[in-house]
Amino acid sequence: MANVLKGGTVVMLSFLSSRTTILSRTTTTTHCSFLPKFPFFSLSSSSRSKTPSGFPSFCTLSSEPVTEAIAVETNNNGENDNKSSIKDVAGLLDIRVGQIVKAWKHDEAESLYVEEVDIGEPEPRIICSGLVNYIPLENLQGKKVIVLSNLKPRNMRGVKSSGMLMAASDSKHENVELLFPPEEATPGERIWFGSEDEKDNQPDAATPNQIQKKKIWELVQPHLKTDVSCTAMLGEHVMRTSAGSVTSQSLQNANIS
Repeated sequence: MANVLKGGTVVMLSFLSSRTTILSRTTTTTHCSFLPKFPFFSLSSSSRSKTPSGFPSFCTLSSEPVTEAIAVETNNNGENDNKSSIKDVAGLLDIRVGQIVKAWKHDEAESLYVEEVDIGEPEPRIICSGLVNYIPLENLQGKKVIVLSNLKPRNMRGVKSSGMLMAASDSKHENVELLFPPEEATPGERIWFGSEDEKDNQPDAATPNQIQKKKIWELVQPHLKTDVSCTAMLGEHVMRTSAGSVTSQSLQNANIS
């Protein structure tokens, strides 16, 4: 069913379907906007430590407008069909084992740390994280972490941040713990979701422009949780490294962002 709303030169079409969840393609010809279907987390360059929705922000996604999104097939129960599942979309994320080489407080932002993170590249990545209110600085030094690495770089109060440290948080967003791999995991290894034998079936990662333009992180993030054993999960699929699964220290049934 299509509902057509006309106002001046603006025509908005909305389609309702029991089979497919599709995020709209928008054109910025007039001053109109559409709310995203999934929450969009980003660190502002202002002094606020929370997003407008009230959730703490740990990542460094760009706040530039997005113009298209991936369609994800769902059945009548809201579950993913095989045609284009959340697992398929998550495979486009380039999530890596990292190790913090050095961390310090941002000189210009009280809520931010700056980290040099080894993700298997010739030089460490510089990443800014809004974790000052949650994790003591000394707990970051030398720590193995999980890095979402194919985000567009963003200037964070004069520091170019190229990635995001992934963390779990409780329902009130009062307790935050970084996700971490087994100690034997190698920095730079790409992480996957699913069984142990699916490691070699990972698709190529999307480019940073594709991640932003197609809103890939926004589609995947609501499906990321820890289970009762603190294991990081994408729905029913375990987040894995060759050395074992990714976990949080103590947060059960927690959101991951």
